[in-house]
Amino acid sequence: MLLPTRPLPLGAFPLPFGFLLLPPGEETEPVRVGLLAGRLPERWPASLSGHRAALAGDLDAARAAFGGLDPVSRFNRFVLDPDAVDQQALRADLGPLGVLVDLVEFATSRSDAAPDPAGYDLDMEALLLAARAVQALTSPERTAEAVATLREAVAAAEPVSAALAGVLHGALGQTCKDLGDPTAAIEALRAGIALLADTDLTVARAEQHLELAATYHELAADADAANAPPMTGQAMLNRAVQCYHNALQEINAECAPEQWAAAHAGLAAAYLTMPMSEAGDQLRLGVAVGSLRAALTVYTMASHPAEWSSAQLNLANALVYAPSRHQGDNLAEAVELYEAVLGARSREADPVGYARALANQGNALAHLGMFDQARAKLAEARSLFEESQDWAALSTVRTLLDDLARQQRSAREVPADA
Repeated sequence: MLLPTRPLPLGAFPLPFGFLLLPPGEETEPVRVGLLAGRLPERWPASLSGHRAALAGDLDAARAAFGGLDPVSRFNRFVLDPDAVDQQALRADLGPLGVLVDLVEFATSRSDAAPDPAGYDLDMEALLLAARAVQALTSPERTAEAVATLREAVAAAEPVSAALAGVLHGALGQTCKDLGDPTAAIEALRAGIALLADTDLTVARAEQHLELAATYHELAADADAANAPPMTGQAMLNRAVQCYHNALQEINAECAPEQWAAAHAGLAAAYLTMPMSEAGDQLRLGVAVGSLRAALTVYTMASHPAEWSSAQLNLANALVYAPSRHQGDNLAEAVELYEAVLGARSREADPVGYARALANQGNALAHLGMFDQARAKLAEARSLFEESQDWAALSTVRTLLDDLARQQRSAREVPADA
C-alpha cells in the first residue's frame, strides 16, 4: 500500500481540508509542493476532487469522493466523519503515519490527549509539537512549557513548510501576547506575516495582522507595560491603525465576517482614542463612524452581545462629536443607540458600565437641548458612580450637571422674541 509522500502539507489550511492526505503520484506532486508553500493549485487533478470539495465546504461531495479502501481515502473519510472508519485498522494500515489518527482526534476535541512527538521528525514533529503546546495551554502552570514547545514546533516546520511555519508563528505570537510578553508576540507575529506573504492563506494572514494590531493597541494604553518595546503610546497606536488597515485589505465580510468586523471595530476604537488636536483630525471620526456601522452589520445583540454593545457605544460616542451638516440627526441617533445599550445591560451586574452609558446619553440629550431628560439621566449616573466610588467619573458627571444648570439658566434669561 502506497503512503503519502513526505513532507506532508498538513496543518496550515483550515480544517477539515488542512488535515487531508494527498495520494502519491505524478499529478498530485505539484499540488503537494504548492500546499507546503501555502499555495492552492490553479487546476485540481481529478484525483483530488474530494480535496477541492472539502475546501469549498461541500462535505457531502468530499465524502463521496473518498470512498476507496486504500489508507489515504479511509483517513480522509475519517477526517470528515470519524465514526465511519475503523480507527484501529486505519492506524495499522497507515504505519508510521498512524499517529495522525490520534492527532485528528485531539484537534477535533474527541480526545484530551495530544499524541507524543518523540521519535518523529520535521513535518510530523512540528504538527505533534503544536498539539502538545495546545494541550499545555489548558493548564496555567504549564504556560512556559507551551511557549517553549511552540518554538520547537516552529523550528521543526521552517525547513519543510513556510505555510505551516507561518501559521505556527502566529500561534506563538498570540500565546506570548496572552501571557504578557508583547515584544515576543510582535516578533513572532511579524515573522508569521512575512512567511505567509506569498501564500493563499489570506484569512490566516489577516488574523495575524489583527492580532498584531491588538497587541500595539493594548500597549498604546499602557506604554510602560512589562516587556513593552521602546515606543511612545502614539507610535504604537499609529502602528495598530496600520495593522487594522492591513487586515481589512486581506479579507471582506463574505470570506471572514468575524475578523472583518473585529478589524473595523478595532480601527474605529483606535481612531476614537487619538487626540483631536487639529481640524483635519475630525475626519478620523467620520472613518470611525463608517467602520462601526460596518462592524454592526456582523455584530448583533443576539450573536455577539459584548462586541455589539461596545460597537454601539463607540458609534454613539462618535456621532456626538463627528462633524456633520446633520448634527441634530446624529445626536438623536446617538440617544437611541445609548438607549438600546441600556436596555441590554444590567444595572445591577455592571453599575459602572451602565452609569457611563447613562452619562453619555445625558450629554447627548443636553446637546439636543432636552435639558430635563438630560438632567434625569445624569443624576442617575451620578448616583451610581457615588455607590461604586468611581470618583473620577463622578467628578465628570458633576461638571456636566453644573454646565447643564448654567445652560438652563441662560435659556430662561433669553428674551422670548430674541
